Amino acid sequence: MAVKPVYKVIFLNQGQVYEVFCSAIYQSEMYGFIEIEEFVFGERSGLLIDPAEERLKNEFAGVKRSYIPMHSIVRIDEVEKEGPAKISEIKGGGSDKIAQFPYSGFMPNPNLGE
Repeated sequence: MAVKPVYKVIFLNQGQVYEVFCSAIYQSEMYGFIEIEEFVFGERSGLLIDPAEERLKNEFAGVKRSYIPMHSIVRIDEVEKEGPAKISEIKGGGSDKIAQFPYSGFMPNPNLGE
């Protein structure tokens, strides 16, 4: 039986860096989006619980598929096995004063006067 691949997806979301693991990733039919499905979270049977991973697990609870804008994707890796999912702040100080410039991917047609 073939082993399903596991992907680590790192993306930006509201001033934070999300690192999640999934076993299905596609280019979406919605232009400019990547679809990620089948989220993989580590099953921890011990007493130690990672609060960041639990926060992500709760945030994506009941989510069948998530659409991530392509311009928010930092990196996608195919990995051997899942690791801890996490959320971290963007480093560099003053990140609250700097925002990513929105980009739609569409270029106006100069012939239409847009």
